[in-house]
Amino acid sequence: CPTKSVGMTEMSGAQEFATLTLPGGQEHKIPVYRGTLGEDINFLDIRDLYAKTNSFTYDPGFTCTASCTSGITYVDGPKGQCLYRGYPVAELCAKCDFMEVAHLLLHGELPDKKDKRRFIEQIESEYMVHERFKDFFKVFRMNAHPMAIMVAATGSLSAYYHDNLDWSKPDDREICAVRLIAKMPTLAAMAYKGHIGEPVVYPRAGMTYAENFLHMMHATPTKAYKVNPIHARAIDKFLILHADHEQNASTSTVRIAGSSQANPFACIAAGIASLWGPAHGGANEAVIKMLNEIGSVENIPKFIDDVKNKRSGIRLMGFGHRVYKNYDPRAQYMRILCNQIFEQL
Repeated sequence: CPTKSVGMTEMSGAQEFATLTLPGGQEHKIPVYRGTLGEDINFLDIRDLYAKTNSFTYDPGFTCTASCTSGITYVDGPKGQCLYRGYPVAELCAKCDFMEVAHLLLHGELPDKKDKRRFIEQIESEYMVHERFKDFFKVFRMNAHPMAIMVAATGSLSAYYHDNLDWSKPDDREICAVRLIAKMPTLAAMAYKGHIGEPVVYPRAGMTYAENFLHMMHATPTKAYKVNPIHARAIDKFLILHADHEQNASTSTVRIAGSSQANPFACIAAGIASLWGPAHGGANEAVIKMLNEIGSVENIPKFIDDVKNKRSGIRLMGFGHRVYKNYDPRAQYMRILCNQIFEQL
């Protein structure tokens, strides 16, 4: 089993105070909290700042602001650390599959064999989407952007799942989370099939989560698709590496939309819209465009030279998340996966 770091919980109670002196001499005491990991960082609780001092903080981009406490993910950029519920993400990649990690993120603990089987059965029971969804994808142009389709499709799930659910109840929130995990590969595969003009392939229970996704993407009614185990493993580990990343732009967007108690599927659609941007998840798409623009190996030196000389419009993409000042720990396992796939080409 992976080794869990000690103390991956929420912040400890305030035992210290900082004093803020405002223009005019007014002083305001601010409770100081410390995380149970990364104890060299202080958290200043300013929730009563406006009420008591008629002052606001100014922090564009939330660069110095946490909107909640969390025991889910811990990121330490300078040290190159990324933990899910206290477990190093690279170690989870090496010893777990995506279903186990999804259970870990939702419930706080890795599942035993019985809990894992029950969780997989929950996911498999929600793979299907309403049959009318097939018609939904017909309205998009063949060259429609995949993210535009996913924003619309995910938001449309709120039209199917809105009755008899109380989002204030943990059980109902869990049902929603399970449905999102289960239906995302189905929607993505349906969007892809619509783009290439092939009929939809339905999900199948009994395959792994990654195998089912590849099956839906590449099988056809006339030809069975044999899933390459190395490709399935790469997809599975890729999903683990991107399962969570603390309070990023899309997570913050979902939380802000959800603060109005909107339908969770609509909130996730808002998060996907945020993910679309080139400064966030869209950076992956920017890497593909960059590689296409480079074209061939002999063009690499000129491209690198243009990057170093800061030529207008030329940027080096795909070399790590900017939060990591040392080394992106997710790249450690990604390198192994890439080498395994390249060896088969």
